[in-house]
Amino acid sequence: MSLKDKRIVILGGSSGLGFATAKAAADEGALVVIASSSQAKIAKAMEKLPSSVEGHVINLLDEASIEAFFRMIGPYDHLVYTAGDPLLVADQKDLSIEDAQRFFGIRYWGAFLATKYGAGQIREGGSIVLSSGMASRRPRKGLSIVSSVCGATEALGRALSVELAPLRVNVVCPGTVKTELWDSFPESVREATFQRAEENLLVKHAGEAHEVAEAYLYLMRGGFTTGQVVVSDGGSSVA
Repeated sequence: MSLKDKRIVILGGSSGLGFATAKAAADEGALVVIASSSQAKIAKAMEKLPSSVEGHVINLLDEASIEAFFRMIGPYDHLVYTAGDPLLVADQKDLSIEDAQRFFGIRYWGAFLATKYGAGQIREGGSIVLSSGMASRRPRKGLSIVSSVCGATEALGRALSVELAPLRVNVVCPGTVKTELWDSFPESVREATFQRAEENLLVKHAGEAHEVAEAYLYLMRGGFTTGQVVVSDGGSSVA
């Protein structure tokens, strides 16, 4: 199934996996709409994307903003949700309930509301693709809240595949990928993480955003795939 002329809405499409997916889909001839909370990020992304791409600002922490966004854009074919704040790394004993709840804000509740208001605008044969992470199945010290959000998102995707059927709903679970989410970490930590990936992953390198974008494209095209979590982790889950 080609994505040519399909209208694809990517929330979180101004950077990272969302940007890579937007570029790959647009290069294939899709009519892409990206949305982010930052006008500056949207403008920067639009400079690197084909002129056919639309860019909009949305507040994914505000239900009214999300509802208004989907009412404004009208019918489309696929919804991709890659939005998320930088990783929150902290031992549970040091984590305030406010910070924990805030981390769920964009990553989980934003996805929940986007599917709530966006599903009804998706044309027949379309799909929703959400995003989780390997912390859902391989927890690490300091990642209790990250693991929780990833696991909750995967459960949401499976549940919505039943509730919204025949609309297809799936989830991409990326491993260690070089994106802007790592920018909040000291350079030494980033480099050590990517070095470990080179040493330990079966593919012998940390993921690039364009490599993982292929999983999102597959799930949009795959008319017989729903309720699934597709892992793109360089072999981390079996190494």
